[in-house]
Amino acid sequence: MLVGLEAPVEVIYDEALIPHLFAENQRDLMKAQGYITAKHRLWQMEFQTRAAAGRVAEVVGPVALDFDRMQRRKGLGYGAEMGLQYLKENEPEALSLIEAYADGVNQYINQLSLAALPVEYKLLDYRPEAWTPYKTLLLLKYMADMLVGDKDLEYTNLRYLLGETQVNKLFPEMPEDNDPVIQMDQVWDFIPLKVQKPEGLVYPDFSILAEPLPSPEEGVGSNNWAVSGSKTKNGHPILANDPHLGLNLPSLWYAMQLSSPEYSVKGATLPGALGVISGFNQNIAWGVTNATRDVRDWYAIQFKDSKRLEYRYNDQWIQSTVRVETIEVKGSVTFQDTVIYTHYGPVVYDKSFKAKDPKANFALKWTAHEGSNEQGTFLELNRATNHKDYLEALAHFSSPGQNFVFASVEGDIAMKVQGKFPLKWPKQGKYLMDGNNPAFEWAGYIPSDQNPATLNPERGFVSSANQYSVGPSYPYYVFDDSFEEYRNRRINSQLASMEAIEVEDMKRLQFDDYNLHAAEALPVMLEMIAADSTREYSEAETAFLDTLQRWDYYADPDQNGPIAFDLWWSVLKEGVWKYLDQEGLPIIHPDNYQTTRFIRDYPQDSLFDDTSTPQVFESAKDHIASSFVIAAQQYDSIRQSNPEMDWAKFKHTSINHLVPNFKAFSRQGIYTGGGRSIVNATSERHGASWRMVVELGKPIVAFGIYPGGQSGNPGSKFYDNLIAPWAKGEYLDFQLRDASSKNNSLFYTILKPKK
Repeated sequence: MLVGLEAPVEVIYDEALIPHLFAENQRDLMKAQGYITAKHRLWQMEFQTRAAAGRVAEVVGPVALDFDRMQRRKGLGYGAEMGLQYLKENEPEALSLIEAYADGVNQYINQLSLAALPVEYKLLDYRPEAWTPYKTLLLLKYMADMLVGDKDLEYTNLRYLLGETQVNKLFPEMPEDNDPVIQMDQVWDFIPLKVQKPEGLVYPDFSILAEPLPSPEEGVGSNNWAVSGSKTKNGHPILANDPHLGLNLPSLWYAMQLSSPEYSVKGATLPGALGVISGFNQNIAWGVTNATRDVRDWYAIQFKDSKRLEYRYNDQWIQSTVRVETIEVKGSVTFQDTVIYTHYGPVVYDKSFKAKDPKANFALKWTAHEGSNEQGTFLELNRATNHKDYLEALAHFSSPGQNFVFASVEGDIAMKVQGKFPLKWPKQGKYLMDGNNPAFEWAGYIPSDQNPATLNPERGFVSSANQYSVGPSYPYYVFDDSFEEYRNRRINSQLASMEAIEVEDMKRLQFDDYNLHAAEALPVMLEMIAADSTREYSEAETAFLDTLQRWDYYADPDQNGPIAFDLWWSVLKEGVWKYLDQEGLPIIHPDNYQTTRFIRDYPQDSLFDDTSTPQVFESAKDHIASSFVIAAQQYDSIRQSNPEMDWAKFKHTSINHLVPNFKAFSRQGIYTGGGRSIVNATSERHGASWRMVVELGKPIVAFGIYPGGQSGNPGSKFYDNLIAPWAKGEYLDFQLRDASSKNNSLFYTILKPKK
C-alpha cells in the first residue's frame, strides 16, 4: 500500500522481471515508479548520488577523499542546488512530479527491515537516507559529468611546448573525412548571432602541472539512427539506439513500462530519475547519443592575497564567495575543504588541490552549473505524439549536449543536436583563459532553435555516433577534443547502401564488428613493411605478418587479427608521439584518425623525426619497422603462453560492481567482440549499455536489452541474466503491454492507496 495514491496502480512483471505499471494519473505513476525502482535498485540509486555529491568517503573511508573533493570542487552539488531553485521558480509542475517520485522511494525505504536491506549496505555498514528531489537532480548532473570532457589544460601545455601553429597542425578541429550528424548539404534558414573575436588577446603563458579531470574514453561513445519508410521493407520508420557507457553492476539502466490513460511508454529508465530516458510510446520513439561539445572552460584567477576573498576582473578587485565543504570520512577525522567561487564558477585547482604551481588558481565555467529542467525533457518525450511535441520537449534540455534521434508512426524521422551551447569565437575555450580579461567571457548562448537539426532528409536516414555535428556552412563555432571519426562513417555507409531494411538488419548493424580504423591504417602499415625488399623475417614475425594479412578487419570474438593489429598500433602510436611527453606535464596525443592520416599522407614529415638522434632523420616508415618488430615479439609471447587466446579473451570485457572491491559481484571476461571506434564499441570496461530497435508501425514492434539484469541483488537470478544474450547480440521482445494481458508474466501486484 502507498500513502498518497489517488487510485490503485497495477504492476505486471514479465519473464525478465520488467515491471509494467498501470496508473490512473501522472502523479500516481511517478510515485509508483519511485517505489518499484527503489525495490530493485535502492542501493545503486543512493550510491551514485553519493558519488555525485562527493560523499563516498562517508561509507568507504579515506581512500575516497580525493574523489569526494574533486566532485565537490567541480560543483556537481552546486549545480543540483541551482537546478532545484530553477524548478521551484519556473517549473513547479515538474518539481511536483519529482516530489511524488521521491515520496514513492521513501515509502519503500521506510518499510525496509534491517534484514531486508540490500547486501551492500550490510557489507559497508551504513543505512539508506531519505530520497529528495535534490538527489534526482544530482543524478542528472552525475550523468552530465560522465558525458563531458575537455582538454583545455593539456592543449595549453602543448601550446606552451610546441606553439599554436604546430598544435593546429596536429589537432585540426574538423576532420578531413567529415561525415557529420546533420548532412553536409543542410541549409541553415536563420540569421545567426554575430560573434567577433577580440583583437590582441593574450593567453596565460605557462605550463600547467595539474591532474586533469577525467574524460570519456577514446573511441567509445554511442550510436543512434532512424531510417525512413522509403528505405524499409514494411514502409515504416525504424529507430535504433545504443548508448555506450561504462559497464557496471547493477546496470546503469532499469527497464520499465509506464502507462496512464494518457500514454504508455517503455524503455530504459535511469534509477533515481523519472520516466523513460531512451524508449518509445504508441506514437514515437527516441534515443540519445553524446554530442561531445565543449561546454567546460577554464580561467586563470588572480587573487588579491592569500585570503582569496577578492579576485582580479577587468582590472578591478571583485568579491569572491567562500564555500566550505565538510566531508565526513569513515574511520578518520572530518575534512573541511575551502572552495572559492568566482562569477565563472568554482576554483577547482589551487595550491591545496592537485596544482603543483602555488600561484595556480583555475576556475571552471560549465553549463551544468546553471539551473535547467532536463527531467522535464524526458517527461514530455514520454507522452509526445509527433515531431512538434519532440521539439518542444527538447527545448528544456541544457546539459550534457545530446543528439536526439526521433521517429514517429506518422512517418517522420528527425535528429537534433540539443543543449545549451556557449556562443564563442573560433578557438575560444580551447586553452586556459585569463580570468581578468572580460574579452574571454562567453558572449551568451546559441539559441535553441538554431542548434543543428534535420527533419526527413532526402537520403532517407539520420544518424549520430558522437562525430562532428555539422558541415563548414554552419555559422557557429563547434569544437570538442573527442569527436568520433570511424563509427559514424561505417554506420552512414551501411545505411546509405541498404534498401528494404528490416528490424533484423538494424540489430546486425548495432552488433557490427567491422574495424574501419584497421581497414584504413593496416594496408598502409603493411605496404611500408613490404617496401623493404631486403628485410628478413624471423619465424615469429612471419606468423605475425600472416595473421595480419589474412585478417578481414572484423573484430569478432574468435579472431586473432584484432589482437595483432591492436598490439602493433599501440606500439606504433606510442613511438610516434613519445617526443611530446614531458615529465609530469599533462598533454594529449593526436587520436587514431589523425595519426593514421599523418602516416598515410605525410610519411616524411618532420614530426616523425626523433630529435634525440640528430644524425638520422626518421620517417613514418622507420616507426612502422621498429614497432613491427616489438609487436611481433609481443604477439608471439602471447601465443606461446596461451595458444587458445583470441580477441574476446585478450580484450577481456568485464562488468564490475560499482564498488570494485566487491569482485564476487562482478562478471569478468565476457566473451564478445567489438572494440573502440567500432559500431559494436565494446572495449574492456565500456560498451553498449542499452540496445534498442523500434519499428514504428501499428502496432509498434520493439526489441531491447542491456548487459545486466533487473535486480540489484547479486543473489538473484535476475542480477546478470541478460549479460549472456547481450554478449551474443540477442534481444528481448520489448512490446508494449496492456493491463489485461497477463500472458508470459512472472507475477503481478496492485499498489493500493493507503489513507
